[in-house]
Amino acid sequence: MIKGQKVVCTNDSFPAVIRAIYKQLPVKGSTYTIREVFLGREKVVKGGDSATVGLLLTELVNPTDPFHAGQQELGFSSERFAPLEQVPEEHAEELEAVGAGNDKGGGGYWMD
Repeated sequence: MIKGQKVVCTNDSFPAVIRAIYKQLPVKGSTYTIREVFLGREKVVKGGDSATVGLLLTELVNPTDPFHAGQQELGFSSERFAPLEQVPEEHAEELEAVGAGNDKGGGGYWMD
């Protein structure tokens, strides 16, 4: 998944704590445009953090992550989305060069 790609939400089941801190959440079956792809920490685990791919979406804007020193916006796990279309042509070479799912970005926090 890369910036500019269209995705569809496949999982909109969020716990109450997430509904309380996010202003906007994706809806299952709805289409979104990836605004940013970043490596983030999904949840704090004893002995360290587990890293996953996070997404910021053009259509949804949320508050900043209170645990991120860089004040990055709260994002969503890429596992909640499926690609809707092919990678935009202008990014195809970039994706091949860095490997699928890699992109520059901060380390936002989200929960599943």
